[in-house]
Amino acid sequence: QVQLVESGGGLVQAGGSLRLSCAASGRTFGIYGMAWFRQAPGQEREFVAGINWSDGSTGYAGSVRGRFTISRDNAKNTVTLQMNSLRPEDTAVYYCAADASPRFGIVVSSAREYSYWGQGTQVTVSS
Repeated sequence: QVQLVESGGGLVQAGGSLRLSCAASGRTFGIYGMAWFRQAPGQEREFVAGINWSDGSTGYAGSVRGRFTISRDNAKNTVTLQMNSLRPEDTAVYYCAADASPRFGIVVSSAREYSYWGQGTQVTVSS
């Protein structure tokens, strides 16, 4: 089993920045990728950004590309999402997820491919 704990959410004005972190513990040797998803009220959970654990390949949703940056620290088993130029439409609960399937050089964006999930952290962007 893998446990994921997110931190760093909060309230920020439009145009501001936030940094989310996710710490993995447990059987972390079974992690092949990590990602951030978000879910706004009344909407489906959507992929935000992901990173392949082996080679650092990254993938982003079109709505955040150029504003958000995902990075990893393999030694600390953490993944960070730096969010800049935030917009009110970025308001959501952000979830960290871990992929337990070997995928080299690939980042998957489907939530069903991720085996482990954190509890979520609220991000609110005011206009």
